[in-house]
Amino acid sequence: MKTLSTLFGALIFSTSVWAADVEVNAPYIRAVPPGQSNSAAFMQLSNHGTDIALTGARTDAAQVVELHTHTQDEGVMRMRRIDQIEVPAHHSVTLQPGGLHIMLIGLERPLMEGETVGMTLEYSDGSEQTISLPIRKPGAPTGSEEMKHDHDHGHDHEHSN
Repeated sequence: MKTLSTLFGALIFSTSVWAADVEVNAPYIRAVPPGQSNSAAFMQLSNHGTDIALTGARTDAAQVVELHTHTQDEGVMRMRRIDQIEVPAHHSVTLQPGGLHIMLIGLERPLMEGETVGMTLEYSDGSEQTISLPIRKPGAPTGSEEMKHDHDHGHDHEHSN
């Protein structure tokens, strides 16, 4: 039984999570100082199947969870809510600071570095994927350094963790 619980724990805290044909790599939530009511989640979504879109997310850590992007508006970067994040077949999309991300609004508790938060990702085909995201300080290594090369050329890659 101990082996089973150890295996389960290793799967929960893995940096790579699969559901259907979408692989989630290096997910994390930005740690925020006490009193700050918003944060954001980042990750890389790799689609090994047909076209799909991330249409939403939910977590008990925040009152509202929205998909967001940053746009340039008259020389000012502005964040705005979007309905979905397209993840084309055999491509990867990176959710990162200054770009696409999942916004957590109205935090239910302080997000402290070293803790984890559960989140369920919702996709356009009706599937859901539950992941565990570590909380990290801004600028802390994310474990995604090995993924910095371009996945948009249609080749399959394997990453060892």
